[in-house]
Formats: sequence, C-alpha cells, structure tokens
Amino acid sequence: MYSFNELHEIIEKEIDGLEFSAPPEGLFEPMKYILGIGGKRLRPILVLLGANLYKDDLSKVCLPAIGIEIFHNFTLLHDDVMDNAPIRRNKKTVHEKWNSNVAILSGDAMSIKAYQYIGSCEDKYLRDVLTVFNQTALEVCEGQQFDMEFEDRNDVEIEEYLNMIRLKTAVLLGGSLKMGAIMGDASSKDAELLYHFGVNLGMAFQLQDDLLDVFGDEAVFGKKIGGDILSNKKTFLLINALETASGDVEKELKSWITTKSFNPEEKIKAVGTIYEQLNVREYSQNKIENYFALCLEYLDKVDVDAEKKKELYLLVKGLVDRSV
Repeated sequence: MYSFNELHEIIEKEIDGLEFSAPPEGLFEPMKYILGIGGKRLRPILVLLGANLYKDDLSKVCLPAIGIEIFHNFTLLHDDVMDNAPIRRNKKTVHEKWNSNVAILSGDAMSIKAYQYIGSCEDKYLRDVLTVFNQTALEVCEGQQFDMEFEDRNDVEIEEYLNMIRLKTAVLLGGSLKMGAIMGDASSKDAELLYHFGVNLGMAFQLQDDLLDVFGDEAVFGKKIGGDILSNKKTFLLINALETASGDVEKELKSWITTKSFNPEEKIKAVGTIYEQLNVREYSQNKIENYFALCLEYLDKVDVDAEKKKELYLLVKGLVDRSV
C-alpha cells in the first residue's frame, strides 16, 4: 500500500511531466501555469487511494487521476473569472495574468484535456468511469450555478446551502474515490460506499473551511481570517445566524451586511461575536463532527482489511485535527 505522501509525489511527478507545449502557446501556457502553482492534489490522490485498496499496480490509474486534477483546476480557472478573484494560491489568477478571454478558452481546453486523460483508462473500465465522471462534472456545474444565484439572495436556507456545497465540492471527492475503486476492480457495493465516504468528507471539509475562515488560526488555515465576513458570503454560519437572530442582534447583523463603509477588522470581530452569541460556532462544529462520523461509518463498511484503509482513516483524522 502506498502512503498519502508517496501518492502525492507520484501525482506531482506526473504533473511536472505533462507536455503542454504545442502552439499556440497562448492557449497552453495558462494551463501549465494554473497546474504549476500547487495545491493539495487531494482529488487525484483519492483516485489512487480508491484503486490501491484493491490493487498494488497503479500505473494504469495515474493518467485518469491526473485527468481529475486537470478538471478540478479547470473549474477553479473559470470560478476565478466569475468571482473576479485576483489571487489563487498566492499567485495571480489566469485572468489577471493574461485576460478573461484567455482564461475562458484555456479553461475550455483543460476540460477537453481532462477527458483525454480520464479516457485513457483501460477499456474494460471506460464506460463506468465516464458515467461517474460525467454525472460528477455536471453536478459541479450545478453547484457553481447555485452558488452564483445565492449571491443575490438573502433568503437562502440551510438545506439549500448544504445541497450547493455537496454539488460544488463534495461530489468530486466522492466521484474521485469511486472512479479509483472501479479501476481497482472493487465490488459495486464498495465503490458506492467509498463514494458516500468521499461526499461526506467533502461536506465536512467545506463546512470546516467556513468555520476556520472566521475562527481559525491564520498560520494553520493558510490565509487571512474573515474574508467570508467581509464579502457577506453566504456560508453555513451566516445563513444559520440570519435564521436564528432576532431583536437587536438581528438588526446589528443586517446592518453589518448592508453597510458599504466599514472598518474590516471591526466588522470581522463584530460578526464573529454575533456568531458566538447565537451559538452558530457550536452548531457548525457539531454539524462537521456529524459528517466526519458518517465518513467513518461508510469507510468501516468497505470490505477490505482495516490496514488497507489506514491512509483514508488518517486523512479523516488529519482533517478533524485542523485547528479551529
């Protein structure tokens, strides 16, 4: 069995070896750029982990795994255009370094490249792998659309938000594991269990990001705290606060959301205090723990030895241990 770190090294080596050098350079250079600025590589590693539960030889799984990473970065590239985001992983976004037209077209090319790499899996798995990927890719787009629509709504409900993050974030983790399991010759039952493990892991991960953005340690979280508050982003915390606040607390919260002129540090502190008063932090933490517990329930049922599932258990533990 490979360790998580060993699989990360395999993925990085494969990405370093990608050949995106054909003319026109203006199409391929942004693709090399976005893939080259790092990232957790969690999704392609999950593909390999899913396969490694059942087979030791991953040589024919690596390229489809890279296809998942290309697809993920394609979605980030287009997301950055839609959000007008200037920075990605402490580097200029593609549309900032080049322009939006370049970002859109290079993103389109990346989606095609993703299919090329995913389609390189062995013929006996191709139909099932593409079925999972196609459904997952469509759901990611649905999630992004919901996310954009939520920006203009003040009546987003908790269940709507949970469905949005399931589509936008969680299904790609589940789909990655399921594709890997298929290519590892897992039973259909195990492949489905791993899918649900990944989806619940993705839900916990995104809700934890929401929480860390307000209450996390910047040194551990890796980015400045309070960005979601400053942008009035519809997160699990804000939606829950809006649903539960009343009286003067409700007035204060809505005042911070609607005011155009404010001191950033003051707003972050004030809204964070409101979250504490409304027990939003505790409620969010409990929800995260519930999703992590569901992860482990599904993983426990996967019909392979516990030792082979060790890296997946360690992955859950590592995410649980992120500082809040």
